[in-house]
Amino acid sequence: MKGGEDTRPLVAHVMYRFDVGGLENGVVNLINHMPREAYRHVVISLTEITDFRKRIVHDDVEFVALLKPPGHAFWIYPQLYKLFRNLRPAIVHSRNLGALEVVAPAWAAGVSVRIHGEHGRDVGDLDGFSKKHQWMRRIYRPFVTYYIALSRDLEHYLTSRVGITQNKVLQIYNGVDTQRFQPAGMRQPIPGCPFSDTSYWLVGTVGRMQTVKDQSTLARAFIRALEIAPQLKDRLRLVMIGDGPLKAQSQSLLEQAGCTELAWLPGERNDVPEILRGIDCFVLPSLAEGISNTILEAMASGLPVIATDVGGNSELIDAGRSGVLVSAGDVETMAQSIVSYANDSEKARRAGQAGRATVERKFSMAAMVQQYQGLYDRLLSAI
Repeated sequence: MKGGEDTRPLVAHVMYRFDVGGLENGVVNLINHMPREAYRHVVISLTEITDFRKRIVHDDVEFVALLKPPGHAFWIYPQLYKLFRNLRPAIVHSRNLGALEVVAPAWAAGVSVRIHGEHGRDVGDLDGFSKKHQWMRRIYRPFVTYYIALSRDLEHYLTSRVGITQNKVLQIYNGVDTQRFQPAGMRQPIPGCPFSDTSYWLVGTVGRMQTVKDQSTLARAFIRALEIAPQLKDRLRLVMIGDGPLKAQSQSLLEQAGCTELAWLPGERNDVPEILRGIDCFVLPSLAEGISNTILEAMASGLPVIATDVGGNSELIDAGRSGVLVSAGDVETMAQSIVSYANDSEKARRAGQAGRATVERKFSMAAMVQQYQGLYDRLLSAI
């Protein structure tokens, strides 16, 4: 501070919506763990900002919700231009296609460094082959100073399909808070969960219950697991944390199979670390992913992980060692994997230990923050 003026460079983090989710959780972690003396931060949502903002612990972070209606952001370009002129950020850091458009008004407003991050596949383009989405990214390419890809898969997408030169793309993995997410010596009861007895074996998932997350496949796999191994009916239980359209669909599937009493779907929760310490196996049935925060959190919590082989999941899970990878939508293999871990607690324990070791070695919060801060510093010094 000089004469009462805060001289730290301001980073404007821009996303489509600031709510519970992996992308948003990554922003929270970055702001919370980056040294305060390095940068100031403002979070800008093109639509809404929810109570998820309370996850940010710094008291000097500003939040701006633009409440944009559905459709192209062109109509709020003047509003964005004025906002950037008033805030005067040193860096605008947009995330995913839904917020990419902001780089144009940021450029017009004189923001020198405009970073765009690719965090995961678009819902309407799960395999990345959409020519329209590639074309949209190419249109805004001249306004982007630098790109960040969260996985090697997304880095390859940017360089091979969109046509970004390799020297303008940096791949940075998400980091996980290994203090907040750590193994329990013995599985802990989850507040409100009816399956607290240690005789139960709990398979669970955490996430927004939307189409791309495909939790209904896990519901089907749980039902199928009990058909494969009916002896597990006395102890195998399902925990599905999250809210959204697929919650009702999953509940309906369980009801039709007569498994309602064997599953717990409480909706959205804000005690995810405690929930992960209260289950025995984590499953991520997504149709698409970037680098999954929930997989990293589950691994940090010492859980074996069963996940679909999409996006960057194979970069996190050492298949056969720390978990199992299955094809998206493959109910049968997912069910068999659940049965395998449920019937072999030692195998599950070893996989959980291997996952925790991987997180400590490759996916620390410190490493993630260091790479982001290093990139910010380098790009600003080059102006």
